[in-house]
Amino acid sequence: MSRRLARRLVLPLTAPIGSVRQVSSPQPHVVLTYDDGPQPGATERVLEALAHAGCTATFFVLVGRAEKYRSLLGEVRSAGHEIALHGVDHVRLTTLPPREVRTRTADGKHRLEDLIGTEVRWFRPPYGAQKPATYAAIRATGLDSVVWDVAAFDWEDHPAAALAERTLKQVHSGAVVLMHDGYAGPEDGVDDGPAPTFDRGELARLVCAGLAERGLTGVSLRDALTGGKTVKRAWFRS
Repeated sequence: MSRRLARRLVLPLTAPIGSVRQVSSPQPHVVLTYDDGPQPGATERVLEALAHAGCTATFFVLVGRAEKYRSLLGEVRSAGHEIALHGVDHVRLTTLPPREVRTRTADGKHRLEDLIGTEVRWFRPPYGAQKPATYAAIRATGLDSVVWDVAAFDWEDHPAAALAERTLKQVHSGAVVLMHDGYAGPEDGVDDGPAPTFDRGELARLVCAGLAERGLTGVSLRDALTGGKTVKRAWFRS
């Protein structure tokens, strides 16, 4: 059986239980998502760039940081952006038993909802690491798993212009784009080395400007689903 035929047969079966990777919409929308914040000195710059471009985004926050930087979390919400869960910290969930994944994720959901006063609908596993058992544990908390279709690779330390160019080469209407307004570290339970030094606000500005040049608009997942619908695919990686 050819790979193309296999995809045509398998994808319709996995879509109902898959993770969100794209959005199908009659509008020229691109879903902008940010992970690992809030982070003072970076989140504000991203918010400024998004406001200037008239874009919205979904911010997948770490609860430990959200509780520490409550005012900054409030700025994200006040600016009209969507708040979603990235975890209580940034520990890779595929290293944990499913029962612990469920407990941690449910705890993070409740704590974040207490902070923002509204229901949290979306969850993105740290590093996008997800096994079938991890996925089931996430869904058991009432959250939908959201991954991505295009990555900015902004965990690497390159000039913002180079990262934006790489992102815009891949982008298309309906894409879910992964970017970051923070960088997880020891306070988040991990050590991924030194944080990149480029200006995250500048990257946001360049990406939004590039989308506009292509006739596309950057929006949050919530905003994209006004008249659109999620596109789900099976997503499993360790």
